[in-house]
Amino acid sequence: MAAAQDTHQASQETELFAPPADFAAAAHVPSFEAYQELHRRSLEDPEGFWREITDGFTWFKPWTQLQEGKPPFVKWFVDGETNISVNCLDRHVEAGRGDRVAYYWEGEPGDTRVVTYADLLTDVQRFANALKAQGLESGDRVVLYMPMVPELPVAMLACARLGVVHSVVFGGFSADAIRDRVNDAGARMIITADGGWRRGRVIPLKGNVDAALADDACPSVEGVIVLKRCENDIGWVDGRDVWWGDAIAGQSEVCPPAQLPAEHPLYILYTSGTTGKPKGVVHAQAGYMVYTALTSKLIFDLRDDDIYWCTADIGWVTGHSYIVYGILANGISGVMYEGAPNHPAEDRFWEIVEKYRVTVFYTAPTAIRTFVRWGDHHPQGRDLSSLRLLGTVGEPINPDAWLWYHRVIGGGRCPIVDTWWQTETGGVLITPLPGATTLKPGSATLPFPGVEPAVVGEDGEPVPDGHRGLLIIKRAWPSMLRGIYQEGWGQPGHPGEYGDSERLIETYWEKFPGRYLTGDGAVRDADGYYWVIGRVDDTLSVAGHRIGTAEVESALVSHPSVAESAVVGAPDPITGEFISAFVTLRAEVDGSDELQAELIAHVGQVLGRFACPKQLRFTDALPKTRSGKIMRRLLRDIAAGREVVGDTTTLEDLSVLAALRGDEE
Repeated sequence: MAAAQDTHQASQETELFAPPADFAAAAHVPSFEAYQELHRRSLEDPEGFWREITDGFTWFKPWTQLQEGKPPFVKWFVDGETNISVNCLDRHVEAGRGDRVAYYWEGEPGDTRVVTYADLLTDVQRFANALKAQGLESGDRVVLYMPMVPELPVAMLACARLGVVHSVVFGGFSADAIRDRVNDAGARMIITADGGWRRGRVIPLKGNVDAALADDACPSVEGVIVLKRCENDIGWVDGRDVWWGDAIAGQSEVCPPAQLPAEHPLYILYTSGTTGKPKGVVHAQAGYMVYTALTSKLIFDLRDDDIYWCTADIGWVTGHSYIVYGILANGISGVMYEGAPNHPAEDRFWEIVEKYRVTVFYTAPTAIRTFVRWGDHHPQGRDLSSLRLLGTVGEPINPDAWLWYHRVIGGGRCPIVDTWWQTETGGVLITPLPGATTLKPGSATLPFPGVEPAVVGEDGEPVPDGHRGLLIIKRAWPSMLRGIYQEGWGQPGHPGEYGDSERLIETYWEKFPGRYLTGDGAVRDADGYYWVIGRVDDTLSVAGHRIGTAEVESALVSHPSVAESAVVGAPDPITGEFISAFVTLRAEVDGSDELQAELIAHVGQVLGRFACPKQLRFTDALPKTRSGKIMRRLLRDIAAGREVVGDTTTLEDLSVLAALRGDEE
């Protein structure tokens, strides 16, 4: 607790940054008083507030009832019918904005495309008809495992147009991870590509899909559509595999949208948890549509002439909400980039900002800390004068990185929106509004309209300002997760009609009934600003990616040499945290540098390279309590090179701790 208070007090002493007067004058929310009134109204008159917001959307049947049910089972815009693809595409084209650019796309090798809203609508309708021709129907699930190319949002929007539920799997995941997600979702189809470019080499996407499907390991899958991107050699299964180009050949450019109930599931996105099995978070059409559109508009202060670039991968929720759905719903021009930030050179991002005259730039603190390490000369060698607003996402940003970002990338003139949210929340919950909020480097600042957070102790009571506690959300919001996917979703009378209700309640709602437990620790300061500290459960945030320790432990134990493992996070100046693994080997196995490398590679094979431990050490035993619980607190101290502090009297065998400390010396 003292550390949290010290960090907070240090942050308090940094310079405050008021909104620039010219920025505030033209902003959607132009003053702190305007923000206060907006937030007050959203809590006191939610029906009036959300009615005003939703009147700008296309509804086949307008809603008359705002909410139904109590958390966690809350429905929004209950009796309304809509389709998110219509609100992202058709309504802009029908309003005469079809020639506006939707995406400036840049491939890693340097190839480019410009896709207008009219182009995107045509492509989506053709591909939706191709999916129908493959036999897909509303409610079916489809897994997308693709590179960062325009066909990925095309596939997402085509699914949404039909009421087909998509589940995007990040291209860094392994065949085993694909298989787990396909089987959990019961996906009928996989949409992939031959490969994708990353740092000059081809990521074998189709090869990973083939490995996932080998030996009939995914019996629900009936077909695989393959986009030709890299023209690398791939395997082929006749009768199952079809090229994207062949699938859309001859398809009509008109596909009437499905008129979907507000609560129809839009997508499933898997997120790490405290158990080995990833959770399939489900988001619904209308609530997600409305909330991502509103947060995009107000947080990024979007204007018709903006060129917006979010550097995330669409495989994560940030890409879903703030590259695809929320941005397209506002009719804004965005940038999509396929590759790495340092290929072919370390100024690649700044080259793209300069080339497309990007005005709004949204990236992760991990990337910012990496840019700092690479040197100021890279951004200073490019013209970044087009930028007017900067954003951060994925993890808390330390004040030093914030100040560098403001000074070197923003030229001291750009407000920074430090956004806090999660896969489960669907959209940003705590954030500055750039024309209204005085910024404190390192603080996510204040709740978005409609959001009511609190910092509480283990007893659920508010902790005093300046003290660390658990961050909770006290009321429902439109884009909240609708559940954890389970077979039978939406089938009345089926045990899985509402998903895995037991796991949903246990994970998020059981500790404080009626209030959402975020799993993050936080401090609220005397001005009401929120400072998010990081995870308090057994998940890690590595480069903004949430990774469950149980998943990595399960991957390690699946190796025949491993008897037991424990995984913890340790501080890292670039990625925020790194993964540290402690491994006990089977009796007949000796530890070696070769085995250490093999185990790290094994985790990469099972989960993906981003989940590989940076540090792995062998130990004869793990520190456990007398009841058999691994004391990860002690392992975290050891992994970080800190002195082990706190009560160790519950340890079953103190010699285990002594041996581990000896390894540190």
